[in-house]
Amino acid sequence: MLSDDHSGVSLPHREESPARQVGRRVLIASLTLIATVLIVYVDRDGYRDNNGGELSLLDATYYATVSLSTTGYGDIVPVSPSARLINIVVITPLRVLFLLILIGTTLEALTARSREEFRVRRWRSRVRQHVVVCGYGTKGRSAIRALLSTGTDADHIVVVDPDPRAVDEATSAGLTAVLGDAGRREVLRRTSVEKARAVVVAADRDDASVLITLTVRQLNPTVPITATVREEENASLLRQSGADTVITSSATSGRLLGLATDSPGVVSVVEDLLTSGRGLDLQQRAVTQSEVGLGPRQLTDVVLSVARGGRTLRFDDPVIGTLQSEDVLVVVKAHGRPVPGV
Repeated sequence: MLSDDHSGVSLPHREESPARQVGRRVLIASLTLIATVLIVYVDRDGYRDNNGGELSLLDATYYATVSLSTTGYGDIVPVSPSARLINIVVITPLRVLFLLILIGTTLEALTARSREEFRVRRWRSRVRQHVVVCGYGTKGRSAIRALLSTGTDADHIVVVDPDPRAVDEATSAGLTAVLGDAGRREVLRRTSVEKARAVVVAADRDDASVLITLTVRQLNPTVPITATVREEENASLLRQSGADTVITSSATSGRLLGLATDSPGVVSVVEDLLTSGRGLDLQQRAVTQSEVGLGPRQLTDVVLSVARGGRTLRFDDPVIGTLQSEDVLVVVKAHGRPVPGV
């Protein structure tokens, strides 16, 4: 648990198993011991054994063990200047390293909080133009998959959810997550919503969606908000709360179910359009220089609408005439086909 306004922010990380952590430390400790044994054995002429005789490999191992563990019985001691210098310059740092490895678990527990606080502060100072997704249920996860498929990086997506299991799942997927109710101002502030480029409200309840939308709009009056509601009668309320785009999940599902009865081919095309990465894709893009002056029907891509001067015009609206350089198109294109003129 972090303190102050950083609490509840979980950055993506990879968990390492306890067995792997212990194994890595044992390996480093063993290599440190072997290195010390070799150093002492190579310079064995600079050491004196109180029992007399030249140091054997066993003696060198014994000296390295008691030296690294700071036991130091004193029966084997460095006597030559070179041996004493090596003890100061090499073996003493190895002794410190060995002790750090032995108490590594304790040190890691003590420093984990400070390290995580530093990571959160650095993230808060760098994050901007990100997408905040409120809710990591079925709708939230689907929205994130769509964002990733259209080019949004995972490190530019922040999830907010009150369920710790959802937060753990989001961080395991490489996303930054905030634990808490997105309807509370202090929780949304942790997401740096004031610097976000978009907010997706995917709450499970319509009243929660309205509250979240109102709170987001208070903290960031200009950010585009896309929200979903279950009941169509609540869509107008959500728009009044500040949502720019409202998607009625139950009504949309119901229409598709009705179409599937008599026109299953229509549903197949709709599913294809909504599934990015294969078949046909829906795409919003600006008019290219080569397309200026052409009519919507003259383009290779199928034009569905043209946004011009704050208005959205259908492809067959006579007001469109020919395309202008500031127009923004919504088109249907085959997946993988490049934009003309780019």
